[in-house]
Amino acid sequence: MNDLRCYQQLPIWQRDTLPEGFKQKHNTKENTWAKLNIFNGTLDFAMLNEQGEILSEHQFSIEQQPPFIAPQAWHKIVSTSDDIECQLSFYCEPQFYYTKKYQLTATHSEILAATPSIPVGKALDVGCGTGRNSLYLNQLGFEVDAFDVSSTSIQKLNDIIQTEKLAHIQTEIRDLNTDQQITGDYDFIFSTVVMMFLQPETIPALIQNMQNATRSGGFNLIVCAMDTEDYPVLPNFPFSFKPNELKEYYQDWEILKYNENVGELHRTDEQGNRIKQRFATLWAKKP
Repeated sequence: MNDLRCYQQLPIWQRDTLPEGFKQKHNTKENTWAKLNIFNGTLDFAMLNEQGEILSEHQFSIEQQPPFIAPQAWHKIVSTSDDIECQLSFYCEPQFYYTKKYQLTATHSEILAATPSIPVGKALDVGCGTGRNSLYLNQLGFEVDAFDVSSTSIQKLNDIIQTEKLAHIQTEIRDLNTDQQITGDYDFIFSTVVMMFLQPETIPALIQNMQNATRSGGFNLIVCAMDTEDYPVLPNFPFSFKPNELKEYYQDWEILKYNENVGELHRTDEQGNRIKQRFATLWAKKP
C-alpha cells in the first residue's frame, strides 16, 4: 500500500451531501483502491459479495479509520451519524497514475516488461504522443527526452509536466520524416507503435541514428506493425515491417526479445471490436 499514489480526491461530504450511490452496492474500478477519511462523526460500512449480501459490517470514526478498499471489492455505506464529515480518495499503483489522473493511454506493456531489467539512466522516447511512456520512466527516475510531431500532444505533456512539477523530462516537437537526427548519449531509446506512421524512407536512417545514439551496454525497444499474408497492414499505415526485417537491423546486437505476435490496436472496427494487427517487437542490447 505504501507505493499507491492518490490520483483523485472528492470534496468533503456531510450527511446531506453524501451521494446516494455510495449508499448502494458498488465497487471500484480495476486497478483502483478507495480510501475514505473521516474527519468527524461515525460511519457504518458493509463489505458485500457480488449478489449484494453482507459479508462483514464495520463502524468507522476518527479513531478507527477505514482501510483501503481493494479494486472491484463490493461495498456500501450503511448509515452515518448526523455530524459526519468524510472524504473519499482514489489511489492506484504508480504505473497507472498518469493514465487515471490525466486519461492517458496505459503505459505500453513492453515498456513495463523491459524496464525492471534496465538500469535507471537517460532515455529517449521516439514518438512520445501525450507522454504515457515518458512519464512512467520519469517516475522511475529516468532522465527523459521526448519527441513527437503533434504540437497538441506535446502541449498536453508539457501541461502535465508543469502541473506535477516534474524535473528531468524534456520535450520537443519533431517531424521524424524530415529530421531523423538524434544527438545525445542514451541508455535506453524506444519507439512503440510509432514507426508505422512514418514514411518508409525514414526508417533506415532513424534506426541507424537510434543505434548510434545508444551507449555501449544500452538498450533499444521497438514495436511496430507488420504486413503479413494473414494480417495485411492497415491501408493508412505508410510503413510496416516484413517478417524478420526489424531483427536484421539488430543482427550485431544482443537480441533479448524478438517476436512477431498478433496484438490489438486501440482503434475499433465497425462492430466496435479492437482491430488485430501483427507487430514486430524487438528489445536489444548494444555490445
